Amino acid sequence: MNNSGSIIYIVDDDVSVCRALSLLLKAHGFKVQTFTRAAGFLAFKHPKVPSCLVLDMRLPKLNGFALQEVMAKQGMITPIIFITGHGDIPMSVKAMKAGAIDFLPKPFTEKKLLNAVTLAILKSKAQNKKQAETENIKRRIKTLSPRELEVFRFVARGMLNKQIASKRGTSLQTIKVHRGRVMQKMQAKTVTELIHLAQKAGLISPQR
Repeated sequence: MNNSGSIIYIVDDDVSVCRALSLLLKAHGFKVQTFTRAAGFLAFKHPKVPSCLVLDMRLPKLNGFALQEVMAKQGMITPIIFITGHGDIPMSVKAMKAGAIDFLPKPFTEKKLLNAVTLAILKSKAQNKKQAETENIKRRIKTLSPRELEVFRFVARGMLNKQIASKRGTSLQTIKVHRGRVMQKMQAKTVTELIHLAQKAGLISPQR
């Protein structure tokens, strides 16, 4: 895997740990950014590239779990690898349930860290691709007129043209025109494809 375009963030209040991990990861082709406080990581301007966060559980002021919660609230999707010298099973379970990639008790081997980082970067790439796709869909939705958006929602819920016309109190031909424009602007060839676009944009819930 080509690591040159990926960034690994390290947050650990022990400068020597930051330095050691940074040297290891840079030796494997990663760009590395280190912080000794959670606040520094949050204030950093994160570029939109594959990344992961190697995060110490015990930090001054804002600890690892608290930072994980803040990131979730802010919509930061950077995968997290927790490291700690004071870990236990309940802590690791809590971290993994909240979406962490791995939980590594110190001392850990280079191989374990590199395996976890590789997995995290693969996940980050998939998340970035999904996010870019969703943003692209939302840009298309913004080109719809209010009436076209309304028709889009109805069609995505499985309603037929005549049902939409009846509900809107308008002609069938008018609905067909709006629907045609929706298909064109959303770049959808079939209704099934249109439904998938609506689901990805969060306009309707995914079908179970």
